[in-house]
Amino acid sequence: MSNIIIIGGGASGLVAAIYAARNNNTVTILEHKDKIGKKLLATGNGKCNYTNRNQKAEHYRGNDISFAMKVLSGFGVEQTIDLFKELGIYPKEKNGYVYPNSEQASSVVEVLRLELLQLKVRIITETHVKQIVKQTDQFQVITDKDSYLADQVILAAGGCASPNLGSDGSGYQLAKSLGHRVIKPLPALVQLKSGSKYFKTLSGVRTEAQIALYINDMLAVKEQGELLLAAYGLSGIPVLQISRFASKALSENKKVHLVIDYLPHMTFEEAYKLISSRITRNPYRTVEENLIGLLNNKLIFVGLKEAGVEPTKLSNSVNKNQINDLVKQLKGWRVIITEPNSFEQAQVSAGGVDTTEINPETLESKLIKGLYITGEIIDVDGTCGGYNLQWAWSTGVLAGMNCGMK
Repeated sequence: MSNIIIIGGGASGLVAAIYAARNNNTVTILEHKDKIGKKLLATGNGKCNYTNRNQKAEHYRGNDISFAMKVLSGFGVEQTIDLFKELGIYPKEKNGYVYPNSEQASSVVEVLRLELLQLKVRIITETHVKQIVKQTDQFQVITDKDSYLADQVILAAGGCASPNLGSDGSGYQLAKSLGHRVIKPLPALVQLKSGSKYFKTLSGVRTEAQIALYINDMLAVKEQGELLLAAYGLSGIPVLQISRFASKALSENKKVHLVIDYLPHMTFEEAYKLISSRITRNPYRTVEENLIGLLNNKLIFVGLKEAGVEPTKLSNSVNKNQINDLVKQLKGWRVIITEPNSFEQAQVSAGGVDTTEINPETLESKLIKGLYITGEIIDVDGTCGGYNLQWAWSTGVLAGMNCGMK
C-alpha cells in the first residue's frame, strides 16, 4: 500500500484517485479551487459529452499522435462507458457522441464524488501546490498552506484553458521543475480574430460554410459546419477544430489566413449559373434585392462590397465579370487571421509535457520514478466531441491503476 497525492481535482485526477484507491492505496487530492470537477461541470454546455465512440487518430493532435493511440488502447471508449455505467451514468448516444442520459454534467461529477467518498479518498480544496521535491524514496509536496509526503505523485493539474475553472497553467511549472520539457502551451478549441472591417457588420450571422486554413499560403486543413461570425472574427465548430493549427503558426510568426466558402454545396459553375439567373430575372430590382434568400442578407451585402458591386446597383447594369467577382467572394472569401482568442475563451490547451518523457502504458515519467502525468498537461489535445474528456479518463485510469503497484 502506498501514500499517493494527486495534484488536481479535474477529470483525469478524479478517475486516477478512484483507481489508485481501489488498489488499497491511501489517496489525497489537492485541488486549488473550492470544489472538484469545476471544468467538468461546464463541458458540453453543461450536458457533458463525456466520450465518443468514433475514436481515430485524426481526432487527436500533438507532436506524437502514436503516443495518444497507445494510451487509448490501454483504456478506451468501451471501458469508459462501462466505468460510468458502474458509477451510475446511463449513456445516451447521438451520432457516436455519448452523454449521460440525464444530460447533466453535474451527474458525472456527483457520481465521481460519491465513489471517492466511498473509497475514503481525502479531498483538500483551496490549496495551491507550490513545489514538488523528489527525495530519496518519497516526494515532498509543498502547498501554500501545508506540506505533504507521498510515495507517488500524480500530476493532473490541467493546462491553461479556462483558468477561471481551475486550469491556471501552474502544472507546467511543476513539471519543468522536475526536469520535464514543456512544449509551449497555446489556446486550442478557441475562436479566431481578424482585423477585417466587415466583421462588425457580420456580427451574429450563423451559416453553413467550408473553411480552409492556409499557413504561409499553403493549405493546412479544411473543415465544414456552422460558422458563427462575431465582431472580433470567427467562431463555430469548424473554427474551433482548426484553431490549434492557427495558434501554433501565429506563435511561430507565420502568416495565417482562411478561405471561406459560403456555398459549399455548389461548384463555382453552379453558383455562377444560379446567381446570374437571379440577377437577370428582375433587371429593374437592385442586385441586393435579387439575391434575397440565397444567403444571410449581411453576407450578400459584404460579398457585393468585396466584389466592388454597389448593393443598390440596378441588376440590368451588372456585367458578367462583376457576377464572376461576386461568386469568387461567396465561394472564396479570404480572411486574414491575426490571433486566437485567449486562454480565457479556449476549451483546451495545445502543447504541454513532451510525450517522449512519459510511458504510454502507465503514464509514469521516464525521468522521475513515482511521478505520473495525466490529462491536458500532456502534449495531446483532442477535437470537439468528447475526445478531450476521453483523453482525461484514459490517462487518469492508467495512472491510477499503475500508481502504487510497485
